Amino acid sequence: MKILVTGGCGFIGSNFINYLLTDSEVNQDINIINIDKQTYAGQGKNIEHLGLDKDPRYKFIKGDICDRSFIKRVFSEERPEIVFSFAAESHVDRSIKDSNDFIMSNVVGAVNIFDIARENQIKKVIQISTDEVFGSIRQGSFSEADSLNSSSPYSASKASADILALSYFKTHGFPVIITRSANNYGPYQFPEKLLPFFITNLIDGKKVPLMWSPENPGLNVRDWLHVRDNCRAIWFVSQNGVPGEVYNIPGENEKTNIDITRMLLAYFNFGEEMIEKVAHRKAHDFRYSIRGDKLKELGFKYEHRDLKQGLEALCEWYKRNQDWWRPLLK
Repeated sequence: MKILVTGGCGFIGSNFINYLLTDSEVNQDINIINIDKQTYAGQGKNIEHLGLDKDPRYKFIKGDICDRSFIKRVFSEERPEIVFSFAAESHVDRSIKDSNDFIMSNVVGAVNIFDIARENQIKKVIQISTDEVFGSIRQGSFSEADSLNSSSPYSASKASADILALSYFKTHGFPVIITRSANNYGPYQFPEKLLPFFITNLIDGKKVPLMWSPENPGLNVRDWLHVRDNCRAIWFVSQNGVPGEVYNIPGENEKTNIDITRMLLAYFNFGEEMIEKVAHRKAHDFRYSIRGDKLKELGFKYEHRDLKQGLEALCEWYKRNQDWWRPLLK
């Protein structure tokens, strides 16, 4: 099977490629083409650090999914059978400051993939999305059928791509499946996101900036999903899911931001004096929560359910792999 991965140099994409090439659970003869623009978040040389660049089943092609002629050439020359579309700008704070890159990569780039995949009669496209497209929910959890109510330019751009993908399915019978996952955590996450940012700060004895106000002292809730389980679920859905359907991938590990922060502080033997209280960002969602009933009905089972154990392993990974993340801070 020849697989095209877009954005395979990023956090989830590189973990996904590693999973496909190294895990016995993937019982397939696989060749992977990774196309990536290598923006700031793809500069970590994740694939090289993992040692996958030497694998004869792996091929890297540098390029931008917004470049339609480039995408056409790759599809024409490589003839992939299935596409996993990870490529996206993903940092909410950056999208609030300037949304242009998000619209280009997450909407225009996604549509380029859809159009050219359809022209080449690709068997299946897996569009990787996020729970953030639903917006915030105080009680209960969102199902795949619930309305989208994005709060940031980032999540709105991802919601736009999802709606376009489903419109292509309805109009053209385009074989797309959408996955929407909870907050991922694990190795090779760029140190601008909450967990690696806090962990790398604490390794260096620096305070951690926690969004705080008197009425909301770090009580925002996020659901945490180990990146390996997300990669496993994405592959599982690609093999067992139905085109035209959306599948939520929850972590089923909801924690307030202050609880997550306290877990990290305890691991590094710090107290709450290491918390720097900062103002909430604009339109900061209070709680993300999705239901994974459809995924479980397909028969998927999680491997990483112990969040405390997962966070401790993550802290150890960042301690051991400072050669990977320290250059990225520059």
